[in-house]
Amino acid sequence: MKPTARQLFGPEGTPRVVVVGAGFGGIAAGVKMKDAGIHTFTIYESSLGVGGTWRDNTYPGAEVDVGSHLYSYSFKPHDWSRTHAGQAELRAYLEETVDEHGLRPHLRLGVAVESATWDDERHLWMVILDDGTTDEAHVVISGVGFLNVPRYPDWPGLDDFQGPAFHTARWEHGVDLTDKVVAVVGTGSTATQIVPAIQPIVEHLYLFQREPGWVMPKGERDFTDEERQRFSNRWRRKRERLRLLWMMEKNIWGGKIFRVDSEANAARRQFCLDYIARSFADRPDLREAVTPSYPYPGKRPIFATTFYPSLKQPNVELVPKAVASLTRTGIVDVDGVERRIDVLVMATGFRPADYLARLKVVGRTGTTLQEYWAGEPHAFLGITVPEFPNFFILYGPGTNGGEIVTMLESQSEYAVRAMVRMKRERVTAVEVRPGFDARWNRWLQSQMEGTSWTMSNNYFTAPTGKVVTQWPRGCSLYKALTKVFGRVSETTRRRQII
Repeated sequence: MKPTARQLFGPEGTPRVVVVGAGFGGIAAGVKMKDAGIHTFTIYESSLGVGGTWRDNTYPGAEVDVGSHLYSYSFKPHDWSRTHAGQAELRAYLEETVDEHGLRPHLRLGVAVESATWDDERHLWMVILDDGTTDEAHVVISGVGFLNVPRYPDWPGLDDFQGPAFHTARWEHGVDLTDKVVAVVGTGSTATQIVPAIQPIVEHLYLFQREPGWVMPKGERDFTDEERQRFSNRWRRKRERLRLLWMMEKNIWGGKIFRVDSEANAARRQFCLDYIARSFADRPDLREAVTPSYPYPGKRPIFATTFYPSLKQPNVELVPKAVASLTRTGIVDVDGVERRIDVLVMATGFRPADYLARLKVVGRTGTTLQEYWAGEPHAFLGITVPEFPNFFILYGPGTNGGEIVTMLESQSEYAVRAMVRMKRERVTAVEVRPGFDARWNRWLQSQMEGTSWTMSNNYFTAPTGKVVTQWPRGCSLYKALTKVFGRVSETTRRRQII
């Protein structure tokens, strides 16, 4: 006779779950669990508030690249004030979601998860917290995100620089940039938002660019009162969401836009070149400096309407060179030219290919996740890994590229379906079959062949050179695959009850 769910999981008869992180992913997981009748979970968040990326990144101009009505939960519509929501509005949206769905009692803020170790006799994860306490869980969901570990440069002299110096993800709001000489290092998506935001107040701004990005106008603006009134209608709001999704999906369906030999790729590249030509018709020096020499998109495409105009302002100087070092009062480029500055802003990005760098996870064989990956992170559907039962990754390897909130919902639903199966079939360990994982990752790597990602210097690759972060086929196909391949890819076990 099978043991009951209460015998396996405790008085409530549902798996006990630990969620790591209270950003878009962790909150989505909490909502999906409650919808499935699973209330036995705790969301641990190292920060003192929810939001994840949208709590950490408070730099001037921080906003999304995706239309607001799409960059939001399908179950939580909102009266957005802008076409592309800013950081403060997004964080308030997540706080509102937490309260509306009753997640506040499940939150443990200011507590980081340091490690999780699988006990194969008890079929439990032993979770070590940074406050010196421990927790136990049948299931662990990693919602730590993708762009969460800042990349700090190792420039000689950085520690000797006497002025304020900080990474964009750790913005120091106590530093007044008014009438200061500021150096911003980097020209990725973050820098292209910061530069237009601070240009009007600084005395002079040096923007150091090692390599330009492919830039397209985003069209960001406030919604009019008439538009907000129109979107208050549920069906019109849903139609807008579907319109934005269609616009995104049609461009990446089949992954052709990422392949350098496709018409779609050539058309998008020409669109960007035309935008450069229009923007810098009167500045051939800037036109040459901002034109990438690598294939489109190569790196993460940049959506920014105000960035190019800001480069033409008299107090902005684009320095198309890498930084070599710092002095006590200045910054030195690779040609040896020193420029005096008051403040250094490092828009030097993150370590996205270093998945779960701050979370030690030990599987059933005693191997850590980092050891199992051996420098090449991979997971079935980007979510589950052989030898790591009941462990689910949100925004894991090979899932960057589709609309992320939709992807996170799909991944959360995948994990919840496994928990429901655990309760219904009264099993205590669900694990992906190694064959499914191997075939999935072979196929995914085959999709990287011929893409511009393999021909550019970007953050998508592992130290071995493999592209480990990207998903080239859109969120609609991904969502379908998570529904089709979940159960068939899994093997289950039940712990013995003495």
